[in-house]
Amino acid sequence: MKRKSVTSVQAPSAIVMVRPHHFTVNTETAVDNSFQSVSVPDAMHMEHVYSEVSVAALCLADHGVVVHLFEDKGKATPDSVFPNNWFSTHAGGHVAVYPMKSLNRRLERRQDVLQMLKSEYRVQDVIDYSGLEEDMIYLEGTGAMVLDHIDRVAYAVASDRTNPIALERFCTHFNFEPMAFNAVDDNGIAVYHTNVLMCIATEFALVGLDMIADAARKAEIVSRLENSGRDVIALTNKQISSFAGNAIELQGAAGRILALSNTAYDSLTTEQVALMEQSLKLVPLHIPTIELAGGSVRCTIAGIHLTPRGKSHSLEYLSLYAQQFESEHSG
Repeated sequence: MKRKSVTSVQAPSAIVMVRPHHFTVNTETAVDNSFQSVSVPDAMHMEHVYSEVSVAALCLADHGVVVHLFEDKGKATPDSVFPNNWFSTHAGGHVAVYPMKSLNRRLERRQDVLQMLKSEYRVQDVIDYSGLEEDMIYLEGTGAMVLDHIDRVAYAVASDRTNPIALERFCTHFNFEPMAFNAVDDNGIAVYHTNVLMCIATEFALVGLDMIADAARKAEIVSRLENSGRDVIALTNKQISSFAGNAIELQGAAGRILALSNTAYDSLTTEQVALMEQSLKLVPLHIPTIELAGGSVRCTIAGIHLTPRGKSHSLEYLSLYAQQFESEHSG
């Protein structure tokens, strides 16, 4: 059964992005992230990433998504371009702050982001799980969990970055049903984050089914998604390695869109694209340098599922920095 509504609680209309000025690959996270390159020189790609985030933010804003863009001028937070791991927002005015495995990733948590959420949106409470780091208990946000906001299910790949205690605690607080499972790549290496192999949109779900080790659990996941009224689109392991699962549905001015990378889009089949385009517009973004760090479009976006207090000024702000960006890169 298809949902014909233009808007959906699954698709946020506002997002947070972070533009780093000193991008580099995080050597602390390379141990358990098989999607990540470890051979990128520190300074070579700084300007590329600055440009990739800038253009991606402008593209999403052009489609009517409210983009809150934050700058990171420090050098101690190599993964700051991936804000979805340290916080998430939820309908009813709730915000979660998460415990992170890597020491330098804990530095990504920013009070100015939380303050913006409180001033621009109706926030009732902030539940901070970061104290669990002292007990080596981690839950890396919407990287560790792929949330079905409609059916209230938290899909989560078992890993060091997804502790079952923290998962249960989050699900209790935020009214989700946990559905944990094991997943491995072609080399038998455990998948580090759920959002590299799974994307849940309003009318379909992209899932790397071949990576789910247990056949019974795989069938249960497919059944649960199909029973929620979605088409389940199976992605091959090669498509997963091209970040086809690392996409996010957003609400644009003219309808829902699926933000994904050019790498991901190019890996999809004609049939897969046609099925998705029945319910939304695909918007490929050019972020190849960012993808060297082991994440793609979904990782660069923290969705805002909160009620705005009034008209956001993000589009006006984006227009100003667009003029600055074009001026700096003209010629």
